[in-house]
Amino acid sequence: MDKPVNNRAWFLVLPVLVLVAFSAVIPLMTVVNYSVQDTFGNNQFFWNGLGWFQEVLESDRIHAALGRQLLFSAIILFIEIPLGIFIALNMPKRGFWASLVLVLMALPLLIPWNVVGTIWQVFGRVDIGLLGHTLAALGLDYNYVNDPVDAWATIIVMDVWHWTSLVALLCYAGLQSIPDAYYQAARIDQASRWGVFRFIELPKMRGVLLIAVLLRFMDSFMIYTEPFVVTGGGPGNATTFLSIDLVKMAIGQFDLGPAAAFSLIYFLVILLISWVFYTVMTAQRETL
Repeated sequence: MDKPVNNRAWFLVLPVLVLVAFSAVIPLMTVVNYSVQDTFGNNQFFWNGLGWFQEVLESDRIHAALGRQLLFSAIILFIEIPLGIFIALNMPKRGFWASLVLVLMALPLLIPWNVVGTIWQVFGRVDIGLLGHTLAALGLDYNYVNDPVDAWATIIVMDVWHWTSLVALLCYAGLQSIPDAYYQAARIDQASRWGVFRFIELPKMRGVLLIAVLLRFMDSFMIYTEPFVVTGGGPGNATTFLSIDLVKMAIGQFDLGPAAAFSLIYFLVILLISWVFYTVMTAQRETL
């Protein structure tokens, strides 16, 4: 005899579904509606089909922003992943110092994004900022407001300071899950430090490393608040990433149609990359 099914639990989920509908689904449908229509004001819309999508895909401005975005994400991954692994390998494993280091590593992650941008905006100023004033005193011509290279360097260092802790903590969790028997066997075999890392620690960290790469790539690919607060996308368009360009198009120029199409393409690219990472992570987990 089949057991009776109690569906009353769905009523507990109903408030969440309603909240998601109002905060995600309905705005998404509105964006889709704007992306295929044009308007000349007075709340009158005209069917435009895929015209806005074609305009966005053929825009040199979007191509340039995409290039800057991919370059930024590549630099961030190239720096933060190896640095996070190095920090995790050198963190204390047990005792008071381990707890203290974990707390200190988590502190940057607790600071809101807009506050991080404000901190580095002031920190890098030549007149009152500690970093800018120190570099100027050393004779270095540093000015992130006027120099694109300095602007890029400031944003990259800011992101590394803010998010390397996440990679380090994930790798540290992976290292803590390795049984001591592995290290004892390595000592018996007189394995070198590189051999221990290559054949014991790195394979055991593959799962968390894939998660770290996924999180850092997604976040760096969608970054907006920090560079906007620090440079506003400047000087010129040197730090105008996709998210900043999208906001300028939607709010600054009020081009709702192209901005809606742009946001959907942006969303689909992120969704596609997330699916690729999920597929890789699933295959990786099955081989472990």
